[in-house]
Amino acid sequence: MERRLRLATGLILVAFIIPHLINAALGLWSIEAMDAMRRASIALWYSPVGTLLLYGSLVTHFFLALWSLYRRQTLRMPPWEAAQLVLGLLIVPLAITHMVGARGAWSFLDVELTYRQVVTAIWSDGWWTTRQVTLLTIVWLHLCVGLHYWLRIRPWYPNAVWVVYAVAVLIPILALLGFARAAVTAQTLNAEPGVMATLFYELNNADPKALAFRAALPNQLLTLYWGLLGLTLFARFLRDRVHSRGASFCLQHPSSREIRVPVGRSILEALRESGVPHASVCGGRARCTTCRVRIVDGIADLPPPGALERKTLMRFAAEPNVRLACQVRPTADVSIVPLLPPDASAADAHRPGGLRGSERKVAVMFADLRGSTRLGESKLPYDVVFILNQFFAEMAEALRETNGHYAQFNGDGLMALYGLESGLREGCREALRGAGEMAARLDRLNRQLKGELPEPLRMGIGIHAGDAIVGSMGPPASPILSAIGDNVNIAARLEAKTKDFDCGLVVSKYAVEQAGLESLDFPLHETDVRGRLEPLAVYAIDDPRAVAAQLGGPPEPSSGPHSA
Repeated sequence: MERRLRLATGLILVAFIIPHLINAALGLWSIEAMDAMRRASIALWYSPVGTLLLYGSLVTHFFLALWSLYRRQTLRMPPWEAAQLVLGLLIVPLAITHMVGARGAWSFLDVELTYRQVVTAIWSDGWWTTRQVTLLTIVWLHLCVGLHYWLRIRPWYPNAVWVVYAVAVLIPILALLGFARAAVTAQTLNAEPGVMATLFYELNNADPKALAFRAALPNQLLTLYWGLLGLTLFARFLRDRVHSRGASFCLQHPSSREIRVPVGRSILEALRESGVPHASVCGGRARCTTCRVRIVDGIADLPPPGALERKTLMRFAAEPNVRLACQVRPTADVSIVPLLPPDASAADAHRPGGLRGSERKVAVMFADLRGSTRLGESKLPYDVVFILNQFFAEMAEALRETNGHYAQFNGDGLMALYGLESGLREGCREALRGAGEMAARLDRLNRQLKGELPEPLRMGIGIHAGDAIVGSMGPPASPILSAIGDNVNIAARLEAKTKDFDCGLVVSKYAVEQAGLESLDFPLHETDVRGRLEPLAVYAIDDPRAVAAQLGGPPEPSSGPHSA
């Protein structure tokens, strides 16, 4: 309801402001044209319904701004949010005198001001002129910022934005030029003797009590405004003092930061207060979904999604452990993974992006080509690219034949997942066969490129298995199915261990056992793996084809060059 009220009242004010500025722009034509449109505007906005809509929207929008200021748990925010907030709060003190002067003449003095009177009064006082130009600029900037950040998540907006920008620039410029032209025209007309007395006769001879009330009202409203603003800031201060002495929760972020914040802050507010960049295109209003996070730990202690968050999450069929950072207010420790980069744009709000998936048991393989740097030193760039393309074509075919899924490319290596469809046992067996098939294909490629290579290509492969978060990851425009988790990291580090063991394959004992093999006829090692407290039991194997043969894979290696 709050969001709808803010939007509805804002649009009503936009419907008043834009025609008001267009009316001022008619001064480029004539003051008579300005008054003609003014009379039509008065018929709408001075009517009982129009008055209720206009001033009801103004008051409601103002109190919603104060409520938003109070409710914010931190004043750290993106520049555009800060600009919209500050500009909105500046409008009221600048506009009060203008509103009371124009509408007060009608309501309290029963006098209908003409544009000639208005521009004459404003133009004759340099302070009033500066104040009015400042007011117009601030109102228009606040309006444009609000409309832009409301519309930019609409699919059609990027195609129409150049038209919107053109209108946003032209309207205030034409309004200022029209006002200035009308003021010059009025000055010329007012230069005749006795004209000024006649022009303001009705206004100057109104009821003295009504004139005094109209003159005092702006100061009274300004006092009320500053009082309400000060009361809001004081209430924020008291609330923060109370919260600082109350319960708190720890937010675990992938950057390895543990953020301790008082209960009551949303995840987005906690990250902002701690200076951790996080996406939020709509400013935390649950419209864009770019702030979404995966809850890794602590989801059971989170309050359930509210109606607004639930509706937004349903738009992209979010998994149960995906929540909007701007809406979740934890009461206990929680661990998260952002699903979009901090610089996510409005276009990312319409794309799955980030990560969508679940925890599954898979076999993970990392394969890396050895000596690619030396290859680049001895070959032309074109030749290096040709050789690498040949290598990856063979490895991709090996994955295809053994039901492996290509999940990542890092220049001269790749990551593959096994068991996505067949389960962990068969996935581990397929991964071992895949390693053998890769070795056989690399052996064949070496023979084909024998005359082109200073030495045979060599490759290291690491295989591990276990739980991993599998899902769609990567840039929002081109996500791929991949996996993250400790077991994925271990597989990558086992591939690096092939250098230490000077072999072609390092596979964990756990993966071998999950493949249905009690052991292998190869040395078993206990090796330290970064990120693990306990050593990991692994097999170091010169030629992966020897293991694949035990599973009914490619034949035993023949004499000649091989991958290890």
